[in-house]
Amino acid sequence: MLIDRVFTKDHQDPYEGIRFVERDSKITNADGSLVAEIKDVSVPDTWSQVAVDIMAQKYFRKAGVPARLKKKFEPGLPEWLCPSVPDEEGLNQLPESAQFTRETTSQQVFHRLAGCWTYWGWKNNCFTSEKDARSYYDEMRYMLARQLAAPNSPQWFNTGLNWAYGLEGPAQGHYYFDTEAGELQKSKNAYERPQPHACFILSVEDDLVGDGGIMDLWRQEARLFKFGSGTGSNFSNLRGNGESLSGGGKSSGLMSFLKIGDRAAGAIKSGGTTRRAAKMVTLDMDHPDIEEFIEWKAKEERKVAALAAGSRITCRSLKEILHACWSQDEGKETRFDVQKNKALGKAIRKALDCFIPENYIYRVIQLARQGVKDIEFEEYDTNWTSEGYLTVSGQNSNNSVRLTNEFLRAVECDGDWNLTGRTNGKVIKTLPAKDLWEKINHSAWSSADPGLQFHTTINEWHT
Repeated sequence: MLIDRVFTKDHQDPYEGIRFVERDSKITNADGSLVAEIKDVSVPDTWSQVAVDIMAQKYFRKAGVPARLKKKFEPGLPEWLCPSVPDEEGLNQLPESAQFTRETTSQQVFHRLAGCWTYWGWKNNCFTSEKDARSYYDEMRYMLARQLAAPNSPQWFNTGLNWAYGLEGPAQGHYYFDTEAGELQKSKNAYERPQPHACFILSVEDDLVGDGGIMDLWRQEARLFKFGSGTGSNFSNLRGNGESLSGGGKSSGLMSFLKIGDRAAGAIKSGGTTRRAAKMVTLDMDHPDIEEFIEWKAKEERKVAALAAGSRITCRSLKEILHACWSQDEGKETRFDVQKNKALGKAIRKALDCFIPENYIYRVIQLARQGVKDIEFEEYDTNWTSEGYLTVSGQNSNNSVRLTNEFLRAVECDGDWNLTGRTNGKVIKTLPAKDLWEKINHSAWSSADPGLQFHTTINEWHT
């Protein structure tokens, strides 16, 4: 390829005219408490604080960057384009704590991205000459700095870590296409042939532990989430709740397995950062478990509301009972007698009216008998990053239902809709299509899920 310069000039710093300044990045919770802080981040002075925060908190390599580097020369490769590796001799002259650091400037990130792209472009004969390769390298760095172009997140996370810093890691089961051999090869380390792709579509078969089955899918998803990518799968092949198993038992249903995948996704921070895993779950409208799937996230969010309200009411009620136990100066046993301690009797009745479990009421009175005058009881809120949301399922995926023209016609004509078994194709349940449509609308209104995917005409028009 011939690469013409548009923003830069030959033999001139590609950042000419761009002023870099040092900025601080601070992430706080809603209550103002500090989550993370990075000082003196070098970025173009035109960048917003949001851009600074994303670069510093998400895309900077946070560990393992050698403080001393040297070029690893390759035949036929210009010196400026050769990969860098740790300079062991130089590192040994530094204190052990100073040998490896983190990225601190946006220029480092622009260099490793654009340099790596240029390196592989050269290796695959994409450039007509060295001049074109240099033009590409400079132009890309300029556009990244000026925010004229930007790659997806897995590129920021992974690309160039081996080329710029010589980073290596254990192979993670990835494959790449070897242009010289003309075939797929298994990667020998995690960073030389990284995973810079954003989105993957994975299939899943109705098999528990076999290749391509349910548990194999969680393994594949974990590999993708680890390096910052997202996945999407249609789970319509999986048996519904109560369908027969080959061993004579009954299936626990689709939802039981979706909850496993949801929990696994929530445990993995994509790209080794604070970003959550990106996961899409899709289900066809004729699946036996479609009703439960439609209402999954809305139901779980109602649980969070119940946790938030219930925990505060319970905490308040138990503290009132405990306080009532100590509200009188009478004898030790008298204070715990509801006939003689009117305040205690009133507090207990109030707690029972609020549906506080009797065993909790009994327990707090027993604590008072032991001399306890105050207790701690966890209170939850509806902040989506709070522990309340961590206790419920369905929060780590975007859920969608896949609609056909046939279903939409049934809704339009007030017709019935059949839910069919996965193993034999027989009708398991028939219900009004409008009922399903109403459930979709109400759940999407209250929880933003499920989304809609159009399987037939609209999809054909788009593709």
